[in-house]
Amino acid sequence: MRQFSVKVLDDADREFVEVLRDLGIPRNVASMITYLANVEEATSREIEIGSNLRQPEVSIAMRTLRNNNWVEEREIKKDGKGRPMKVYRLTISLEEIIKHFEEEKRRESAKTMESIEKLKELSKGLSVTPS
Repeated sequence: MRQFSVKVLDDADREFVEVLRDLGIPRNVASMITYLANVEEATSREIEIGSNLRQPEVSIAMRTLRNNNWVEEREIKKDGKGRPMKVYRLTISLEEIIKHFEEEKRRESAKTMESIEKLKELSKGLSVTPS
């Protein structure tokens, strides 16, 4: 039997995940970003174990990271038969990812405030009287 070690998310990492979740980031994506930010590179299996995600959750989160061009994927051949393993690593810094979310939230906030101002304008033309 072979033994290998995998980094796992600690309390500070879990707090980071929770803050990302407070921003509306799905748990699996937040966990994946946090895990990959802590390692040079990782296989899907290492990500599953280290971030406490199931394989389908890793696949779904990986799609989000790929769509944003935040992750690089490469294959390494395993000893013997079988499929090659995929190894993943972040291609941009955690600071850049945070900046992405900051800009996204600024746009959302601006749009919300625009809608509120529009409601104020429209409400002036309404003659609603309290009963």
